Amino acid sequence: MPRPRKRPPGAAGPEKKGQSEKRTKSENLGEASAKVENSSLQKTSAFKKCGRNLTNYWLMKSEPESRLEKGVDVKFSIEDLKAQPKQTACWDGVRNYQARNFLRAMKLEEEAFFYHSNCKEPGIVGLMKIVKEAYPDHTQFEKNNPHYDPSSQEDNPKWSMVDVQFVRMMKRFISLAELKTYHQSHKATGGPLKDMALFTHQRLSIQPLTQEEFDFILSLEENEPS
Repeated sequence: MPRPRKRPPGAAGPEKKGQSEKRTKSENLGEASAKVENSSLQKTSAFKKCGRNLTNYWLMKSEPESRLEKGVDVKFSIEDLKAQPKQTACWDGVRNYQARNFLRAMKLEEEAFFYHSNCKEPGIVGLMKIVKEAYPDHTQFEKNNPHYDPSSQEDNPKWSMVDVQFVRMMKRFISLAELKTYHQSHKATGGPLKDMALFTHQRLSIQPLTQEEFDFILSLEENEPS
């Protein structure tokens, strides 16, 4: 499948314009890499122990504004996804072990919110679905790619990607600020967004959502911003 040159980021940083989303740097071969991966697997298990549903709904972050990384523009907005053949693209460039593990947990037809990050007004802009389950991310082997990882081997690749397909735009933009207001309120009242990963694991660009979280966010489409 042809892929766009402009790709989504791997691990998200603070939601602030002008600050790049930092990724986990390529790990050294051997013990250091093994320790990082083992730690990430433990963190992924922690989501399960907290009762989070990892196999239904997701939030996936990407940068909608141009930013050069090693001479390559990493911009990839929901409009870019819509413009692809069959409105489908591979979600490559993830270089964080926990985010990668979430990619590997995704199943066909699962839905994900497309979230614009590292921009003037971050937030949820649309819906997409998983149309191909995890397979090796080819950018880890491309020396001229900003996501190249010299420590990854073709016979044992570290990094994975999935294919996503545009479903629809949100009926209205759901901003980070609005979601944060509900999160803070729900922490006190026990509401649906009290443990939302967007705030408890905010640096992750791939995040699981419970059905309760997903349904609540969808319900916000019908209301005026709070």
